[in-house]
Amino acid sequence: MKSLEELKALRDKLQGEVSLRDDGDDKTKVLVGMATCGIAAGARPVLAEFVEQVATRGLKNVTVSQTGCIGICQFEPVVEVFVPGKEKVTYVNMSKEKVARIVADHIVGGSIVSEYTIGSRQS
Repeated sequence: MKSLEELKALRDKLQGEVSLRDDGDDKTKVLVGMATCGIAAGARPVLAEFVEQVATRGLKNVTVSQTGCIGICQFEPVVEVFVPGKEKVTYVNMSKEKVARIVADHIVGGSIVSEYTIGSRQS
């Protein structure tokens, strides 16, 4: 930091990101598994892309946050999406490139992207 203005600009930017994480029962929640296995598999860019997509689209009814181990390490990175009044959807083997489609189709459009879900990976 070289000036008070830079510090204030950083504070304002981070407050915007924190508001994305503000929980509410009427909001869609996106949880990205960020335990060591998730991070090793590439969860950081996935989390960053969800935050970016939600912010870019101005989705005020969506919170993005990280969680610890989801318990299915072989499918990392794992993302869980909770839409009010609907069952949880678990997306597996996530990548930064898959995020935009999940945001557009599932979170905005209401259509689960089935080929990215854990159900499509089981025999």
